[in-house]
Amino acid sequence: MRFQWNLILGLLFALIVAIFAVVNVDSVKVNFVLGYTEIPLILIILGSALLGGLIVGMFGILRQYKQQRHIKRLEIEIEQIKEEKIQESPKESNSKIVTTIKAESDK
Repeated sequence: MRFQWNLILGLLFALIVAIFAVVNVDSVKVNFVLGYTEIPLILIILGSALLGGLIVGMFGILRQYKQQRHIKRLEIEIEQIKEEKIQESPKESNSKIVTTIKAESDK
């Protein structure tokens, strides 16, 4: 359900940007370090929106990758703890038996 809402909001935002860009079709002078050029404002707006979306997407992918690595480390840690518990379990039960036998023999 959340994905559907994100998709709807993304499409709505894209529609607003497209309408805004179509209204602003005048050419503007863009200053690159080495010179100037005339570019339609619609290309500047759409290019900026696309670049912003790509940057946000990259950060999202990076965050997801980090979370997956963290989850994998935690799963490995859980398995190690389970193995330690299994190995300690017979020792604890044996020590309880020994203390019980000693306590009964002292009586």
